[in-house]
Amino acid sequence: MDNARRSFTRESAENRREALILATLSLIGKKGVQAATVRGIAEEAGVTLGLIRHYFDGKDALINSAYQFHMNRLTTETMDLPFNRTEPASVQLARIVRASLTPPVSEPEAVGLWAGFVTMVRQDASMAEVHRRTYFEFRDRLQALIDVALHEAGRTPTPKDLRELAIACNAVIDGLWLEGGALPDAFEPDELVRIGLVSVGAILGLELSDPGEQI
Repeated sequence: MDNARRSFTRESAENRREALILATLSLIGKKGVQAATVRGIAEEAGVTLGLIRHYFDGKDALINSAYQFHMNRLTTETMDLPFNRTEPASVQLARIVRASLTPPVSEPEAVGLWAGFVTMVRQDASMAEVHRRTYFEFRDRLQALIDVALHEAGRTPTPKDLRELAIACNAVIDGLWLEGGALPDAFEPDELVRIGLVSVGAILGLELSDPGEQI
């Protein structure tokens, strides 16, 4: 057994599963979803085929877990890391826009991974469920923050208004995220952030000022 495999076997079960997920993401990022065979993932992780089968019920289960891990990580990096909860909701919204449109969330590798996975969504019911769940988790959290921001501004939106505002703001953020990830050299530094803040602010009828880098 080589050093990589000895190290792997000493890890906890949770860490072993995550290591296999990260190896899957690395392989997909470099060669695409079609390269993510059990053998290919084992070689990327430096482990035996049996270890993968011990922790996952086949390749599809591992790819499903990798997609969920990637989407959850993007949500965490966008929603949880950039700000603290004591700030006004409008500032928190501005931080979400900035975090969504700057690295690591907007890195071409992150967008490319998402694009590789999303081709499977219409073909695999379990992948579609992950897509649906992670989309609604992000959108619902965005909607709750929009509600607070509008109340802070003295407005009382209806549930229908909030739903439609969240859909629209999410669509703007996602669109700019895709553009920035696909063509990272096509935009000036922070250009997409400025456009995102103006666009989301216009949808909500709020002025969203650029909060700058994470504090």
